[in-house]
Amino acid sequence: MTRVWDVPVHDSTRVRDVRVAAEDAAGHIGLGRDRTAVAALVATELATNLLKHGGGGQILIDTVDADLAEPGAGRGPAVQMAALDHGPGIADLPTALRDGFSTSSSLGAGLGTCRRIADHFEVHTVPGRGTVALARVHAARRDRAGHRLPEAHAPVRAGGINIPLAAAAYSGDAWACVRSGDRITLLLADGLGHGPAASMASGAAVEQLRQLAHLPPPELLGALHTALRDTRGAAVAVARLDLATEHLDFAGIGNIGARLRSAEGWRPLLSRPGIVGAHRPARLPQCRLPWTPDSLLVLHSDGLPSRWTPPPVDLASSWDPAVTAAVIVRDSSSAARPVRDDTTVAVLTPTPQDHRS
Repeated sequence: MTRVWDVPVHDSTRVRDVRVAAEDAAGHIGLGRDRTAVAALVATELATNLLKHGGGGQILIDTVDADLAEPGAGRGPAVQMAALDHGPGIADLPTALRDGFSTSSSLGAGLGTCRRIADHFEVHTVPGRGTVALARVHAARRDRAGHRLPEAHAPVRAGGINIPLAAAAYSGDAWACVRSGDRITLLLADGLGHGPAASMASGAAVEQLRQLAHLPPPELLGALHTALRDTRGAAVAVARLDLATEHLDFAGIGNIGARLRSAEGWRPLLSRPGIVGAHRPARLPQCRLPWTPDSLLVLHSDGLPSRWTPPPVDLASSWDPAVTAAVIVRDSSSAARPVRDDTTVAVLTPTPQDHRS
């Protein structure tokens, strides 16, 4: 099941809750004492910064496969921490990111030190719209000789943000990205309803993907339909990128949203009505589209508004895909728009050229 720690931060008493959540997540994936301490410090500073610059907000802590979003080999699982706010933005980001610049009432580390000690750290801020700060702490940061793990040739990166309804411990949504040869498959599953039973359904879809990533999307969905019969079922969308032919195949069942950006703009990718594991459409054609250096794929569950449109800021391919997902979530939500289900956004984007060598 998909475990997510969702901590609202609106006063200083919640900073400790964020630190404890980071420690719990580190224990969930078996991080050692030193790496757990790093995750706890980064989480604490993110929460303190959220209060100082954003007027409060939300910290999402998840466990992810670090190799999906960061080109590399053998990095292992990671604690991912995302801070989202609708505040005024950080007016002087370079100063805020300077090592040793301390936010008030913090441990004196500041965002600059977070950037230095976290394995990955990125901030996106827009005046008047808010800030997204994202950090990851890996299980393995260096090889046995003590050197930083080398970057590998990774033509695409994947990342996501998962928010359980009402800050529940488990999300009914799950996403995963798996490579099989020259084909990379991104899957997003939304278990029917929410809570542990929904999480079991979406988790079963992810497990099947890990075994059957070689199948084209319609065949994979057919296999998932059989595998999910003993669960409450799920809406599932599957996108498979063929690196050799540079095209993307897509198919989906249920209310998973999908949009593909190209040089011509955004195009919606349509799923067929139904529930994987319960009601499968008689025909399930797949959509095939070209994949270019300008492409960016977004999959999202129905926790996002049904009429979601891309945010006014340009979603740059150079951003970490989880940052892109977080910006979409932040700009599509507000206190006046109540969330009625788990919310997940998963993103697939080309790796910037300077990350490929």
